Parts: sequence; structure tokens; C-alpha cells
Amino acid sequence: MGPSRGVGARRPPEMGVSRARLQSGVLGPGSLLGVRKGRRGAGSRASQMSCCNLMKSLTSAFPNMYRGSRFHHVTPVACCYSKTQSGEKYSDPFKLGWRDLKGLYEDIRKELFISTAELKEMSEYYFDGKGKAFRPIIVVLMARACNIHHNNSRNVQASQRAIALIAEMIHTASLVHDDVIDDASSRRGKHTVNKIWGEKKAVLAGDLILSAASIALARIGNTTVISILTQVIEDLVRGEFLQLGSKENENERFAHYLEKTFKKTASLIANSCKAVSVLGCPDPVVHEIAYQYGKNVGIAFQLIDDVLDFTSCSDQMGKPTSADLKLGLATGPVLFACQQFPEMNAMIMRRFSSPGDVDRARQYVLQSDGVQQTTYLAQRYCHEAVREISKLRPSPEREALIQLSEIVLTRDK
Repeated sequence: MGPSRGVGARRPPEMGVSRARLQSGVLGPGSLLGVRKGRRGAGSRASQMSCCNLMKSLTSAFPNMYRGSRFHHVTPVACCYSKTQSGEKYSDPFKLGWRDLKGLYEDIRKELFISTAELKEMSEYYFDGKGKAFRPIIVVLMARACNIHHNNSRNVQASQRAIALIAEMIHTASLVHDDVIDDASSRRGKHTVNKIWGEKKAVLAGDLILSAASIALARIGNTTVISILTQVIEDLVRGEFLQLGSKENENERFAHYLEKTFKKTASLIANSCKAVSVLGCPDPVVHEIAYQYGKNVGIAFQLIDDVLDFTSCSDQMGKPTSADLKLGLATGPVLFACQQFPEMNAMIMRRFSSPGDVDRARQYVLQSDGVQQTTYLAQRYCHEAVREISKLRPSPEREALIQLSEIVLTRDK
């Protein structure tokens, strides 16, 4: 991937969001990711109400997926967090998480012990230590937060650390398969597996990584955890099928998009968080807190990813921008823009396949407040994640998970 500030680097003032503001839910939609000159600011009451009305329709359409959600309240809801009382200071979430992840990629490569040289090279290709390790970081921080909440244990169990490895392996296998489906040529600033070795071999490499993850999961020996994480693989497949389809009705279209986002991105984070909570604490309430935190952060992560497809350059992202439009996908910024430019409906239904569709759609998005409204929606999901994790006992790891919600919103790649 291209050069970046790094997560721990000091951000310019316009990119920062204080934890207090995030925890209280008092976030103006225009406060993040910058606002392109000439576009309508997303801080307007109209933008917020449009987003809130959308959440109302989604809550009624998907009662199970959005149960307990309070996104549709316009008035910020007081958060139940309390500041860390232990006197301990937490550092950058990634530095804190890496305490338990030293040797992460070496250990994954051990799980991928393969005698065939070419297959070994393909399977290990993305485990080069250059990824963000966002999912493993969340998993080990959640493990510590739940352990401390349960019995003040300061250790991460070996089985909980194994979940972090398995989560990264499942994620990477899904990337290999996604690149085949999308016929992608670049990922993380280098050629994709399918570009180098061909599609057939890439599919097999992804399968092999998944099988190695399954073996590692079985070795943990907890049937509840096995059930939780195998749900992720089902969700990945169902999410991919959802992405291949489309909806004509506007409300159904957005619900379809968010359900796809949950299954393809957030399910892995949510269920990995739940798995480590099950291993560390017997309380079902804690399991639900862990799951809800992971779900909401995961959806926010993907919403911002969809924003960056319009606001970042290719060098920052490590892959081509406007990639989703070229694949015929209508993401959050497009769906919000369509409310202001109804002529985009026809382009969405034909999946931007006519000449000039991609460029026109991009211009419509940048002329609308689609980027800001998608960012605002991501903020609401992160606010809900903070509300959930704040129910746990104060700890440096809990505070780091709160800070991760800010990082999700302010990342630039």
C-alpha cells in the first residue's frame, strides 16, 4: 500500500475526533474526512434527518439485524461509559494489541505448512506483515477487556489468541476469492494472487487458507466457538450473493446494501469478538456486548471504505479508486446521491454498464452530499459500538476499543 501517516501519528485538527465527543454521540457529519469545496455540508438538519429516516425504515425492515438500535433518535443519547479508574494509561490501540500478537504472521505461516513450493508461496503471499492486522488487534483487545470484566484477569488465553490468527486467515482467504470474482489486478499496493498465478490457482489457494483456519479452529476444541466462527464463512458466501444482486425499490436497496455489508465485512469482526468473549467469560450479556461492538465497528469500517473509494487516490488505497462503480456496485455514497439525483436510478439498475456511466455517477456523488451522509451514518454506528463496549468494566483495553472507533472514522486508507 502507499505511504501513510500511520495510525499512531498525530492527525491534523480537521481529521481528529475527541473520544469525549464520540462517546457522547455529539458528532457533526462534516467533522470527518474533509469536505470538498462547493458541496453541501452534511451537518445540516436535513442531512441528519434523511439519514435518521433511513434508519427508521431499516429498523422496521430488519428487526433482528437492528434490534436494540437507537440510530433513529435525533437527540444524542447519553453514553454509559466511565473513565478508567485503575490509574493505568492505555497507549495507541495498535501498540497495545501487538503485545499479544508478536509473531502473528510467522504463526500463521506455520499453520500453512505446505510442501509444494508454488502453493506455499501463493498461500503466504498476503501474510507479509504489511497489512494493518485490524481484525486481530480488535480480537485481542476484546479478549483482554472481557477477561478483565469477568475476573480481572490480565492474560490472553492461548485459545483467544488463536481466534485472532483464525480471523486474519479467514479474512485473507476472502480477499483472495474476492479478487478472483472481481477480476482485480492490485491489492495492498501489489499484484493480486489471481493476476500472478491465474484464477484457478488463486481459488485453490484461498480454499487452502480456509482449510488451515478450520483445522486451527477445531484444535481449540470448543463447539460453541466453532459454531460461531463457521457462521462467518456462511455469511461471506451469502454476502457475495447479495452483492451480485440488486433491488429496484429505494428503501429495499439500502437495506440490501447494509445487509451485504454486515455479511461480507462485519460478521467476521462481530463473531470473532463474540468467540473470544465466550472463551473468557460465561456471561451471555458480555457475549452480546462483544458481538454488538464488533458488528457496529465492522459496518462503520466498510462504510468509510466505500467513502474512501471516492475521496482517496489510488496510491493511498493500494488499489484503484472508483473500483466499486466499475464493478457495478451502488454503495452508500451512490445511494445517498441518488436521493438528490434520481436520474442515477437507471444507471444503478444497469450496474453502470453503459459508456460514461462510471464517470457520470462519480460526478453526481461528488456534487451531492452522499459522501458526508455516508460518513454520518458510519459515525452513528461507531457511537453505538462505543455505547456497547462502555458497558464493560473500565480497562486500558476497553478504552483502546473506544479509540479504535475514532480510528475507523478518520483513517485515510
